Amino acid sequence: MGEEIAGEVVMKEIRLNKAHFVLVHGIGGGGWCWYKIRCLMENSGYRVTCIDLKGAGIDQTDPNTILSFQDYNKPLIDFLSSLDDHEKVILVGHSAGGLSLTDAIHKFANKISLAVFLAATMLKMGFVTDQDIKLGVPDLSDFGEFGDVYDVGFGLGQDHPPTTMIIKKELQRKIIYQLSPLEDSTLAAMLLRPGPVQALTSAQFTEEKAEQVPRIYIKTTHDNVIKPDQQDAMIKRWPPSDVYVLESDHSPFFSAPFSLFGLLLKASISGCN
Repeated sequence: MGEEIAGEVVMKEIRLNKAHFVLVHGIGGGGWCWYKIRCLMENSGYRVTCIDLKGAGIDQTDPNTILSFQDYNKPLIDFLSSLDDHEKVILVGHSAGGLSLTDAIHKFANKISLAVFLAATMLKMGFVTDQDIKLGVPDLSDFGEFGDVYDVGFGLGQDHPPTTMIIKKELQRKIIYQLSPLEDSTLAAMLLRPGPVQALTSAQFTEEKAEQVPRIYIKTTHDNVIKPDQQDAMIKRWPPSDVYVLESDHSPFFSAPFSLFGLLLKASISGCN
């Protein structure tokens, strides 16, 4: 009995000394998309927090009412604000979640030991120039005209720009999950929500603290959303500390979870030293 209690204390101490990963989803996703990675990490003793940004996951806000990036990213900023001053986390952002990471870097550099951009939009100042839009916005023209690829919402009326977008359900597997298990793409089709595109495209940052947090980029070689050449261009424009390469589609948390888990642990060791 005493040995069991002592063992539990030791394991708790080991767990507390391991990294705390904060996982941030992309547009339309939610904390649910990390379920495989969370399981692998927690079973290995790491602390994991999966954020639901506003209007995503189990957050009940209508995404058509989210018109500013600051409003959209508030759940992540609130979470970082709630951390003790001495606590640091590793942020991992997927796809448009990269914008959330950049925002957090500028506001809470002292609480972030590493930022990992996973097939993500990595723009130092957000969407400021036409080049930023070219690099950071998915080009899905290979799959059809805009109206054939996306379902859009007009929360401000038909005479205003769209407030939300989502890839049509019949194209989601072909575009986002082409290498992922069918059960995962089926789950995603049930849980994906329209993303607040107007809020995301308004994301802009200052350069004040952009270099204070080490960054690692994980490239996805079979990505139809943020294509490899877009990823390469963003890496060249704002070079991270290191670049890892993953043979996967746009959703490696489904298509290559064990490889992604290994790269995240490698990043936590090399990027935080």
